[in-house]
Amino acid sequence: MDFQIRDAITANMIGNDASQIRDVVEDAIKRGEEHLLPGLGVFFEKWWQTAPEPEKETVLKHLEQTFKA
Repeated sequence: MDFQIRDAITANMIGNDASQIRDVVEDAIKRGEEHLLPGLGVFFEKWWQTAPEPEKETVLKHLEQTFKA
């Protein structure tokens, strides 16, 4: 992923509260447009870099369940 995308998304999100961030995430998912996926990836990356290990484990278990065949 291009670092310019990371920087632009980060700059656009600075100062947003939880409600605004939720709106961005839900709008991106609702639209279902592929070009919005990198933005959601940046959200996940930022969270992953700061999340405590127990939170990461919880999310990983949820993802495991979500992607079970």
